[in-house]
This record gives sequence, structure tokens and C-alpha cells, in this order.
Amino acid sequence: MEEILIRRPEIPLEDFLPIFISGALVIVFGAAYVGVFTLVKIKKLKNHFMPLAYAFWALLTYCLYLLSHLIGSEPFTQKVLMMAMVAYLLFPHFIYFLMDKTHEAYEH
Repeated sequence: MEEILIRRPEIPLEDFLPIFISGALVIVFGAAYVGVFTLVKIKKLKNHFMPLAYAFWALLTYCLYLLSHLIGSEPFTQKVLMMAMVAYLLFPHFIYFLMDKTHEAYEH
């Protein structure tokens, strides 16, 4: 049986630094979004910091899109990544909704 190898174009050398930086920023902005969101929800930060969490999410989404573009991801993969980012935006809301309902059910 003959194997079909799909060759991707090589990544230009000048793109390695932007790839590294955008990959690192994906981690930093992802942690910042969840961190600020959590601190607001547990009332360690005031509610007016929540837009900062959403700004971190927007930066995270942009950096992930840029990263996927720089490494030559196909359009389908980019769409899947963007859908994952919507899930990453909504998932903490779901977790804290479940926590609130659990505490309501078991409060004495």
C-alpha cells in the first residue's frame, strides 16, 4: 500500500520569534483571564475588574488566531480553535453557576 505524505510549506525563519511570542502570550493571557475572573467571582476583586478579564480573553483569542495563522493551520482548524475559544469564555461561567446552585442546595 502506498503512503501519501502531505508536505506542508516550511515556516519562514523570520516567523519563529512571532510564533514563540504569540504561543507564550496564549498561556499568559489564558491564565490572566481565568485568574481575574476567579478573583472577581470569589469577591477578592471588585466587579468592575470583570471587563479586564474579558479583555484578557480577547487578547488570548487574537494571539491564538495569530499563532494558528503563523504556523499555517488550515481554515477548518482555525474555526475549531475559535469555537474552542468561545467555550473557554463560557466554561468558567458554567462552573460558577454550578457552584452557586450547589451551595444553595446544601446551605444550612
